[in-house]
Amino acid sequence: MPTFKIDGKDVPFEAGDTIMRAAYRAGIDIPYYCWHPGLSVAANCRMCLVEILPPPGRPPMLLDVLEFDRTTGQYVNTRKPKLQPACQVPVTENMEVLSDTSEHVKRARHAVQEFLLLNHPVDCPICDQAGECKLQDYWLDHMRTPKRMPDELIHKPKAVSFGPTIVYDAERCIICTRCVRFCEEVAKDPVLSVRERGNLNEITVSPGRELDHPYTFMTELVCPVGALTTKDFRFKARVWFLRSAPSICQGCATGCNAWLDFDPRTQRAYRYRPRDNESVNSYWMCDEGMLSYHATHDARATQIRVGGKHTLAAKAIEKAVELIKNAPKDKSAVVLSAQHNCEDNFALVTLARAMGIQAWFLIGKPEGQGDDILRHVDKNPNTAGARAVAERELKGIEELTRAVEDGSIKHLIVMGSVWPADADSLLDKLTSLVVIGGWQGALHEHAEVFLPASSWAETHGIYVNAKGMAQESRRAYPGADDCQPGWKFVREVCVGLGHEPAWNSLSSLREAMPKACLPKPEINVSASADHHANANETAADKAAASTDS
Repeated sequence: MPTFKIDGKDVPFEAGDTIMRAAYRAGIDIPYYCWHPGLSVAANCRMCLVEILPPPGRPPMLLDVLEFDRTTGQYVNTRKPKLQPACQVPVTENMEVLSDTSEHVKRARHAVQEFLLLNHPVDCPICDQAGECKLQDYWLDHMRTPKRMPDELIHKPKAVSFGPTIVYDAERCIICTRCVRFCEEVAKDPVLSVRERGNLNEITVSPGRELDHPYTFMTELVCPVGALTTKDFRFKARVWFLRSAPSICQGCATGCNAWLDFDPRTQRAYRYRPRDNESVNSYWMCDEGMLSYHATHDARATQIRVGGKHTLAAKAIEKAVELIKNAPKDKSAVVLSAQHNCEDNFALVTLARAMGIQAWFLIGKPEGQGDDILRHVDKNPNTAGARAVAERELKGIEELTRAVEDGSIKHLIVMGSVWPADADSLLDKLTSLVVIGGWQGALHEHAEVFLPASSWAETHGIYVNAKGMAQESRRAYPGADDCQPGWKFVREVCVGLGHEPAWNSLSSLREAMPKACLPKPEINVSASADHHANANETAADKAAASTDS
């Protein structure tokens, strides 16, 4: 692979790379605001200026400038190298670039940073971007001096509602145009543009429109400062109190890689952000997916119940064993879940095989709207995974409701919490119903035994997306009340039935699972270009990933 040099260090590059992209791939930090690896090049912030040394035998490209001499108090003629934006200049073999080692570059970055802060309000104490703002980071790295302009700031509109999800603060905006380019290039809805000129610039929404396409949260996330904020996260948490767990989006079968940001003090999730994965979601997520984190708290069912009343785990397991043991096998069925991870579903498959139950079904959320960007019509994260662990045909929800209605199925063991809203009355026809789920609903209310399974945020789990790629979601915090991983409940039931599984831990369970359900190491990729995980993973987090949940 050809190489070039940045500050004397050899850096490999690919055909078509710019200096910035090659440096980014190599982990070399060149500051930027307007550049994003998934968007077109604008080169308007000028923060990424670098000095490119001329090839041997060529004179350097110099500019005549006037420079203030503090000793004499006069302006003097001098010359300096013409600096160029790293985001725009293509790399050539043996090119030599000076970044952190060039005094000219250091002065330029200082000047650009000061220029961007001239009219910037001191909103840091109330700004949601505080703690992950490039203006703050780069002031510390490249400026560290007070602002010299004594004049009153240019005031612009604040807290402007761009639509149902996004708020815009024009005073904080540095006109990097990332949001404009994202809407046009990724969301395919060019609803944003720039109006006015100079220090009167601001982002505006097209007349008669709102920012309401399915990727508005990403429009906010690409903003490198606090100009765009989401109404969902606005004033909810400070990012330095949050920790991040590598997760898999629960919104659909695309299986977008994400960071789940949570507060370890309260064990509460506050937002989803995308993790880079070129094979799955690139740098993006949709609104539906980014809001799916709410389900880890909303309408949760976290207590063990028998006959609708809270009870001890031992009594519930004993009752579940009694119901399953006494149920005729030709009238019994197990129901796998497209919402639950592969481990939970495989545990239920183990139980069905041990008991000789032949009727297997799969339930999940109904299909919804998709697109050709990220959104999949299958609104379940693990439909493919449930089918993979079963290694046989699974009948759907329509066939299940017909079987219950005609009486051919009278006893159900269900993994999950999804049930058709118009079929609640069918559950009254069952003789016994054992449910391992995590949310309230018809199954929770009708279950004779309800065992609360941990949500995806509360346990390690593998999900297989629509492309057949197995990916791991890792635990952020422990489950509330009586919650524990669904596979653990199933194992206790199996033991009570006299069919102790060969697996007794998460690692041994995964070893027993079909190979199609095991992730490949290269599938999960690390943090995104801008919004890296906050204090990402501590040593304890990494240790937890290799142990049983």
